[in-house]
Amino acid sequence: MKEKVQTFGRALSGMVMPNIGAFIAWGLIAALFIATGWLPNAKLAQMVEPMSKYLLPLLIAYTGGKVVGDHRGGVVGAIATMGVIVGSDISMFLGAMIMGPLSAWILKKFDKLIEGKVKAGFEMLVNNFSLGIIGAILACVSIVAVAPAVLALNSVMEAGVGFFVDHGLLPLASIFIEPAKVLFLNNAVNHGILSPMGIQQVNEVGKSIFLLLESNPGPGLGVLLAYCIAGKGSAQSSAPGAAIIHFVGGIHEIYFPYILMNPLLLAAVIAGGASGILVFTMFDVGLTGTASPGSIISLTMMCERHCYLGLFLGVLVSAAVAFIVALPLLKFAGKDTSLEEATAQKDSMKRAAKGQNEEIKKSGTIKIAFACDAGMGSSAMGATVLKKKVDKAGITDVEISHTPVSSIPSDIDIVVTHQELGERAAHSNPSAKLILITNFLAAPEYEQLIEELQKARDY
Repeated sequence: MKEKVQTFGRALSGMVMPNIGAFIAWGLIAALFIATGWLPNAKLAQMVEPMSKYLLPLLIAYTGGKVVGDHRGGVVGAIATMGVIVGSDISMFLGAMIMGPLSAWILKKFDKLIEGKVKAGFEMLVNNFSLGIIGAILACVSIVAVAPAVLALNSVMEAGVGFFVDHGLLPLASIFIEPAKVLFLNNAVNHGILSPMGIQQVNEVGKSIFLLLESNPGPGLGVLLAYCIAGKGSAQSSAPGAAIIHFVGGIHEIYFPYILMNPLLLAAVIAGGASGILVFTMFDVGLTGTASPGSIISLTMMCERHCYLGLFLGVLVSAAVAFIVALPLLKFAGKDTSLEEATAQKDSMKRAAKGQNEEIKKSGTIKIAFACDAGMGSSAMGATVLKKKVDKAGITDVEISHTPVSSIPSDIDIVVTHQELGERAAHSNPSAKLILITNFLAAPEYEQLIEELQKARDY
């Protein structure tokens, strides 16, 4: 069940994350130029609604279709999505997430069906007309059938959310959001569920608290600060740097391993998240656009100027509550971090027993890829850390990149990823040497890898 949920989550985040820059652009335009923005401008504010209704869903649909069927899949996905866009009066993110990959899959099946049956010289004609005809049919189906179904689902979701809001129970959402984040479903929760509802609310009232529920860095900050005081070993020494990267850089994945080391700390982030949501609700705080990454800088940029007091107070309260709950849990129920290091060593031995490639090649450029769920957060941070260590060691023939764990390039020699993602990384690139870590910021495996690289090159 967990694997199915993670697969679904990866599919959702995989369509949104590559387009997050467009969401930020839309959010900045809204924050600046709407009536309650920093620089109200009616002419420039005219871009806000068309971007949310047409541009963003089409980008999502194209990306989802391209993942399934390359460029042709992206094009047919965008065509079909026009049906759900025109057939509704709300931003059709969910419809785009459905029609983009579904349309590409249908076109791919058609291409396979006629493979080898088209006469020479007619390939381009058939390809172009098949895409156009299938796209047109799916667009018509979308406007007639898919759009009403998505609208009905949206109404159900709004009713459910409305119940929580009307009865003052929205803070309870943290019971579901915080554990989902720690299971690396943060992108799916934020971009697949909360952002579509939030953007719709922004179009209606100018801001939305839904855009704050997952992106609030307060709970994670509180746990990391508790580790700074009551942590043990490498967890304590790495916590200050992790806190800065998490709070300022917005890379929430960096604190997930600290929770996984002691699952009781879920109580801390749940309590912190609920407290923050309560404060946001009391002060009527909302964002005008998606805050990604979820840093205090992004939240500040996407917040209306008259909401700053409530925003900062909510983040501070959530951090304080998480800290207060986490501190005794670490002092009296903490785990020795050597246990995690032993687990990593055990996993390495298991991989060796299975015959996985553990050798570093002796010549040519060595390609190392850091992999995380979206390939843009913790993996980018880990790649930066290792690059500095490689440069310091004087190793020149190494290329270090970051990538989504589900699409690791086949020419990668070494893959570095979190323990929770090890199985997916092995499936994505079975031939690469796999290094599993628990902390992207300060993994002891980095030093071991540097030594192996130096030994392979006889430095």
